[in-house]
Amino acid sequence: MADAVVVVALLAVAGLATAAVANRDPARQALVLAVLGTALAVLFTVLQAPDVGLSQLAVGSALTPLLIMLSVRKVRRRSAHGKDSKQ
Repeated sequence: MADAVVVVALLAVAGLATAAVANRDPARQALVLAVLGTALAVLFTVLQAPDVGLSQLAVGSALTPLLIMLSVRKVRRRSAHGKDSKQ
């Protein structure tokens, strides 16, 4: 049973990583990255590394996607106001 959970977690991680790379929109990539971080946290927990899983949950699922989303928002806002264009 434990082997089946590991296989499912590995397949989820592989599928989500592929989806993150294949997606072209940075905002959607950040959302997929958050789900990928959660899947990795589950994988680490299943593989008997709960401390690494908790760190992954905090950093990979919350902090990194949040920073990416804030950066995308700032870049889009700056380009919408015309500050990015050189005249």
